[in-house]
Amino acid sequence: MDSRLTDLEIKISYTEDLVDELNRTIYRQQLQIDRLIAEFHILREQVRSAEPLEQRDLRDEIPPHY
Repeated sequence: MDSRLTDLEIKISYTEDLVDELNRTIYRQQLQIDRLIAEFHILREQVRSAEPLEQRDLRDEIPPHY
């Protein structure tokens, strides 16, 4: 009986360590996701500000060789 109890305690200890490591991994990944979302919003705003306000028709433009 003592051996089984000891084995269960060891398994619980390893399981707790694994859960703690997984929690740390999830936390780091969430931080990365949050940073990527923030960068995405910044890039989207840069693209929006770089777009011309009016749409140009390429047929109206003079080719560079003229």
